[in-house]
Amino acid sequence: MASTPHLQAVGRRENLRDRIRDALRAAIISGQLQPGVVYSAPTLGAQFGVSPTPVREAMLDLVKEGLVVPHPNKGFRITQVSEEDLDNLAAIRLLIEPPTVRDSVAVIPEEDLLHLRTLAQDIVDAAESGDLVGYIEADHVFHLTLLGYSRNRFLVDVVAGLRRQTRLLGLTPLLHNGMLVRSAAEHHELMDLIQARDPAATETLMRRHIGHVRGLWAGGAEDAP
Repeated sequence: MASTPHLQAVGRRENLRDRIRDALRAAIISGQLQPGVVYSAPTLGAQFGVSPTPVREAMLDLVKEGLVVPHPNKGFRITQVSEEDLDNLAAIRLLIEPPTVRDSVAVIPEEDLLHLRTLAQDIVDAAESGDLVGYIEADHVFHLTLLGYSRNRFLVDVVAGLRRQTRLLGLTPLLHNGMLVRSAAEHHELMDLIQARDPAATETLMRRHIGHVRGLWAGGAEDAP
């Protein structure tokens, strides 16, 4: 059993289980909850400022996603993802996301651009405050919102599933050396290209952006742009 990192308390709302599940998922993806380590519901509940029950329920949801494995009377072990699997996840995302966002550039309404800018800024704000869980959640919302303009909910669901399986264990070093804020600002660069209605350049930047997932963000060697 390992000590847990600091996890932000969540509000007591009707969707408490969902909020805890999303926060735990983000903590797993970012590496704040470490692969191979068993965490107990009471310990995590204390971090969140809630009882163990909604944490246990949220963890059971994550069992179905393959992110954790239950250990009776102990807690839940964070699953490990092989380097080969991470390569394959990134390869599939590269096949889907850049061309989808490219094709969406022409159909995003002008009145939606300000909202998308706000979502991009949420990512920057989380990076600047050192909130890795918030960073993962804001990044998730921004990218799935962009993909939503494809009007293909099956595609969005597939990408959401791929993103849930990704591990970004290199985020903590990026946070400490200041590069995470620069990476976060890339979302505003993407918005600049979308606002300029430049689909080719948008696709190119998306490819570079996803390359970071398998490069610096995952703690490996960054792909060349």
